[in-house]
Amino acid sequence: MHEYIEAFLDHLKYERNVSEHTLRNYRIDLLQFYDHLAPADEQGNRRPVDVRRIDHITIREFLAALHVKRKKKSSIARKLATLRSFFKYLCREQVLEMNPASLVATPRLERKLPKFLSVEEVFRFLELPDPDTVLGKRDRAILELLYATGMRVSELVNLNLDDVDFKNRSIRVRGKGRRERIVPFGRKALEALEAYLGVRGQLLLQASEEERDPRALFLNYQGTRLTTRSVGRIIARYAKMCADIPPKISPHSLRHSCATHLLNAGADLRAIQELLGHARLTTTQIYTHVSAEKLIEVYDKAHPKAR
Repeated sequence: MHEYIEAFLDHLKYERNVSEHTLRNYRIDLLQFYDHLAPADEQGNRRPVDVRRIDHITIREFLAALHVKRKKKSSIARKLATLRSFFKYLCREQVLEMNPASLVATPRLERKLPKFLSVEEVFRFLELPDPDTVLGKRDRAILELLYATGMRVSELVNLNLDDVDFKNRSIRVRGKGRRERIVPFGRKALEALEAYLGVRGQLLLQASEEERDPRALFLNYQGTRLTTRSVGRIIARYAKMCADIPPKISPHSLRHSCATHLLNAGADLRAIQELLGHARLTTTQIYTHVSAEKLIEVYDKAHPKAR
C-alpha cells in the first residue's frame, strides 16, 4: 500500500500542483490510515496491506476509531475526503474498480460563523505597530495588506516583490490550487507598504547570502521569508496589547473582517468571492449570515413600518 500512497502524493505534487501544506496534510492522513490497518512493530515493520481488500466497512472502522479518540468532526471529515481522493486516484489508475470511500457518509459538521472585528476595532488594531521601528513598519504593512485584500496568511507569506503593482494598487495572489487572482488594495495599504520597503533592505542584510531571498516581500528579523506561524504570532502579540479587542484574533480574523465590511457596505457577493479566491459562491455566502445585524439596522432606518 505504501507505494500507492507515494504514487498518489507524486500525482498531487506534479500533476495537481497542490501546495506543500496540502501535500503534508494528505500524507499525514494517509499514513494514519495505513497505521490503523497495519501498525508498525518494534522494528518499524508492517504487514502488507492489499488495497483491493479495503471496503467501506474498513473505512468506517477507521473513522470510528478517530471518534473514540475524540477527534474533531472537521478533522474526521478531512481524513475521509483524503481517502476519497486517494481511492478515486486508484480507480483512475485501474488498480480498483470502485471507490469504497464513496459509500461512507461525511460527518455532519456544525457551521460556525466566522469571527470578525468591527470597523472601529480594525482601525485601532492597525494602529498598534510602532511606525518608528523597522519591524513596526513591516508589521503595519502586513496588517494593512491582510485587511485591505482579505488574502489568506499562506498567500501573504508567499508574495514576492514583483507581485505588487504599486502604480495600479493591485497585487497578484497565488491561492489554493495555485490559482492566481489580481486583488486591489487601498491607499493606506500602499502607504504602509512603501514605508516598509524603505527599510526592508535592513532586514535582508541580516541573512547570509545562501539563505537570502531577495524576491520575498515580507522578511523576518533574520532576513529570510516570513512563515505563516510567524505572522500568527505577530498578530497574537498585538492582540494582547489592546484590551478592548477580542484576544483570539488570527490572520483569518482580518480576512473575515474584510469580507464582512465589504458586504455591509453593499459590495456584490460575486465580487467578494473573486477577491477572497473562493472556488464556490456557497463558501462566500456564509458572510450573509454575519451581516444580518446590518440588514436589521438598514430595515429599521428605511422601512416606513419599522417603528
